[in-house]
Amino acid sequence: MICAAIPVGFCAGLFGIGGGLISVPFLFFIFETLNIEKQYLMHLTVGTAFSITIMTSFVSVFTHNKHGVVDFNLLKSFGIFVVLGVICGTLLAAFLETKSLVLMFSIIVYLFGAYLLLVQENKKKNKIKFKTMPKLISGFLSGFVSAPMGITGAMINVPILKYFGYPIKKAIGTAAAVGFIISLFGAIGFFLSGLILNAKLPLSIGFINIPAFIIFVPITMFMARVGANTVHSMNKVKIQRLFGIFLYVIGTIFIYRFLNL
Repeated sequence: MICAAIPVGFCAGLFGIGGGLISVPFLFFIFETLNIEKQYLMHLTVGTAFSITIMTSFVSVFTHNKHGVVDFNLLKSFGIFVVLGVICGTLLAAFLETKSLVLMFSIIVYLFGAYLLLVQENKKKNKIKFKTMPKLISGFLSGFVSAPMGITGAMINVPILKYFGYPIKKAIGTAAAVGFIISLFGAIGFFLSGLILNAKLPLSIGFINIPAFIIFVPITMFMARVGANTVHSMNKVKIQRLFGIFLYVIGTIFIYRFLNL
């Protein structure tokens, strides 16, 4: 868990992703090794990942804001639609089996990996045009897709914000702020659903594992700050491509696990 927390926190700050895309596969294999009940294996993984990324996202947002790349005004409208999506997505996840969640996670990771490998940075400055209806649709879908996956939606929101005119660094900073909202409500949702379903998993409350939370949080908080500062002084395009390849590796591993569950 200590070794896993370092890259989780660093990439959380670097990409504004909250760390869920990396912490979910790490936690999944850790909990699987500990013989956690398969019926709730992915639920515990996602719930714990969300609880960890609450603090990681907070540090990431705080650091990005020091560089002036977080649009808090957007959260007043877009954030509400994201929360609605998270609530609906969490309810869906509570009634899905682990095998279904693993397959869904794999597909989403492949799509995100393809985006990172193929997207080109537009150097031309565009005027930001993000009206109410696009905010409603994209915000709801962001929360709805993110909740079952244990991710904070940055891989969805960064391309959305870029499409509507945000420069890449501001898109990452603002997506990190949206990610904080998703992780907060996602963690609450999985905490409550675990209690309602009476999961009774070892060393856990609801679908949140306490030892993993205690170990991950201080390390990921520190590394998130390092990652968020690093992104403002590096060639992000090359790192973005490497991260896309990493996602394909993770997606392939999860497809293998799906076939063997």
